[in-house]
Order: sequence, then structure tokens, then C-alpha cells
Amino acid sequence: MEKLSEQYSRRLIFAYQAAALLVFCISLLWCAVFAVNGWWELALADVVLALVSFASLLLIRARLLTAALVVSELAFLAFVLGFCLMFDTATANAPRVTHLYLPVLAMLGYINYLRRKSKFQLAVIAACLASFIFLSASNWALPFAHSIPDEIRYAGTWINSALATAMVCGCIYVIRLEFTRQKGMVRELQEAMRNDELELFLQPQINNGGDIIGAEALLRWKHPQRGYIAPNVFIPLAEESNLMPLLGGWVLKDACRTLASWRSDPVLGKLTLAVNVSASQFAVNDFQQSVLDTVAFYGVDPSRLKLELTESVIIAGMEPVIAKMNALRAAGIRFALDDFGTGYSSLSYLRRLPIYQLKIDRSFVHDSTENQHGAALVRSIVQMGRDLGLVVLAEGVETTAQHALLLDSGCHEFQGFHFGRPVPRETFEATVQAAAAQLQAGIPQSVRS
Repeated sequence: MEKLSEQYSRRLIFAYQAAALLVFCISLLWCAVFAVNGWWELALADVVLALVSFASLLLIRARLLTAALVVSELAFLAFVLGFCLMFDTATANAPRVTHLYLPVLAMLGYINYLRRKSKFQLAVIAACLASFIFLSASNWALPFAHSIPDEIRYAGTWINSALATAMVCGCIYVIRLEFTRQKGMVRELQEAMRNDELELFLQPQINNGGDIIGAEALLRWKHPQRGYIAPNVFIPLAEESNLMPLLGGWVLKDACRTLASWRSDPVLGKLTLAVNVSASQFAVNDFQQSVLDTVAFYGVDPSRLKLELTESVIIAGMEPVIAKMNALRAAGIRFALDDFGTGYSSLSYLRRLPIYQLKIDRSFVHDSTENQHGAALVRSIVQMGRDLGLVVLAEGVETTAQHALLLDSGCHEFQGFHFGRPVPRETFEATVQAAAAQLQAGIPQSVRS
């Protein structure tokens, strides 16, 4: 799935690589020019820029895109400001031009903001634009500045202006492609719901005895041309385009359809099925009634359906949330609080919400075997859940060491690659049936796969 996600970021990665390589070449060229003329301070400045560009290029090629962006954006911003105030000072014969690269840096920041929204990117964009306005509107320079000689400035004015313009055009092209891709994918996602291209994968949930007691339903999109598209590609688009209530309704119906098909099976009929509910889906006025109608239509046991909510649903207000949850809880549907600890964690709402299960976020599980603080935090969360009378499930369990620590901490249930990856429904059903057959045959649990 990560590889598929990278395919959608290929244009962005190419843009960053091209920009880093171009700046590297430009800085080496100017370094050579300055060195030949004996302007060593200017040559040293361009050596620094070349090293930053090369480091960014290496990070990008190593798929450390976020690290590359943090390093390059901050370093380039600092370099342009320092170079403009120290060397590229406006004269009567030629204007300052190095600051023309600041809009390019701002546009690269915006491209990355489209990829992964963050306050850091917004701050970088704002800093670049503010610096550009300041350097364009004033001739201020440091008191000890050493201006670039005019014989170099004449050529540099034309070269840097042309290169900065070309890079701006390249960024505009990439941004246009990204917007076009997003709009096209939204249309394709709407068609996917009509053309039966969506599919639920199931990931097993295990009790502390090692038995499969249920599964979490995870949405997958099987595109007719591109194959399976990663959820972290299309789910954010669905949220931005207000498709999540519609998408969530499809997931709920298919989950109930699955539970209905398990109903008469002596093994599968005992399993629970967990469904994620987004904040926008939960906020729909008739959400609780639509869930009850779906459950009744398929004739499933409500206690076999588990709705997983994230802490973001609390934004809508505590009382409306509790009212909806109580209406569904009265019908037998249970709730799990997903990704606990990563949002608006509060003991007051944890005590008031009618939840049945607490899911420890995978980030805490990962850190539990990395250091003592991580282990202590996981133990505290498990104990808190137990004290509140909740069933505690740890997600993202990937190693034997993590499982052992969680077991020792008193965790009730587990989910993660250590026990099984998300798989198509038929594969999951076959796995459960095989495990049940092995158990009936008397094969010890430690031998069962």
C-alpha cells in the first residue's frame, strides 16, 4: 500500500528532486565563477548552498521526503535572507535578484502542504512571502555587507531572473497537475461506489488466549486500471470533498451484509465486526437512525457490530454525541474509542461516554519496547482502561516483544501485523475456519499459525 501511495506522490518527488538538482548545479557554477575571480566569500557561500542542495537530494532519493523538506526549506530560506542582506545588495546599476527564489520556495512549500497539511508548511510559506515582500520593497542591507561586483551582477541579474521564472512555471505546472488529479480522483471515487469497486478487508482481532474473536473492517478501493489504491490516498480526498458520510454508509452496509452471511455459521457467527465512523459521518442528523435501519434490514445481531469513533467526534459537542451513542447502545451496538491518546484525550469525557472498548494507538504500542517511558505509558493506559471497566485493545502490535509486554500489562485484546494483515473477506473466513478446525483437532494453541 505504501508503494501505491508513493506513485501518487511521484510528481511531487520529481519536483523536489529537480529543484534540488537545479540549485546544486547553479550554486556550483557561481562558486566556480567567484573562485576564478578570487571572491572567496561569495564562493564559500555557494559551497554551503551546494552542500545543502546535495544533502536534500540524498534525503529525497532515500525516500526521507519529510526530512528533506524540513532541511531544505529552512536552510534555503536562511541562505537567501543572508545572501541578500550580505552580498546581493541593490545598486544604482542593478537590482537585487536572489530574493526571486523565495516565491519558488513558497510554492514548493504549498505543493508539500497539498501532500501533507501542517502548520510548519504554512509558517514556511508565510515566512518566504513576507521575506520576499521585504527584500523587494527595500534596499536594506547589513552594515558590513560586501556587495557583488557589478561585472558579475550584470550577468547574474538576467540569469537568476530567468531561472527563478522557469522554476515558478514548473511549480505552477505541478500544482495544476495535483489539483487536476485530486478532482479526477474524487469523480472516480464517486463512480467507484456505483461500480462496486470498493471492498472491505478484514484484520483479525485476538484475545489474550490467542483466539480470533473478531475483525476490523478496513476499506479498500480496487481501481480497474491502477489496482488497489491506498486508503491514505483517497480517504483524505473523501473528507475534503464531503464524501465521508456516503462512503461510511457504504462501509456500514457491507459490514452488516458480512455479519448477515456469518449468522448461521457456528464459527463465524460468534465474531464481532468493528467499523470506523468518521466525525463527519457521525455528525449527520439521522446517523443513529440510519445505523438502526441498516442493522434491521440485514437482520444482524446488534451486539456483533462495533462502531469505532475517534476523539475528534467530541468537537461537535458532548451532549449530542452522548445522545446518539446512547440511542445505539440501547439497541445493543457497542462503541470503541479509537486512536486513544492522539487527540483530545480527557478523563472527563472518557468517563461520560458510553464506550465498551478503549483502543491504544499504534504509536504508543511501537514506543512500548523502545524505552522505559513508552512501556510505562502503555501500562498506565491499560490500567486506566481496566479501572474504568473497559475492554482494552492494543492496535499496531507487530512484534513478539510488544505482545509480551502488553499481555504482562493486562491488555485484553490485540490487533496488528503480528497476528495478521488486512485481507479480503474470503481469506479471513478461511483463516478463522482453519484455526477452528485445528482447535477441534486438539492442536495446541502455541503450534497453531
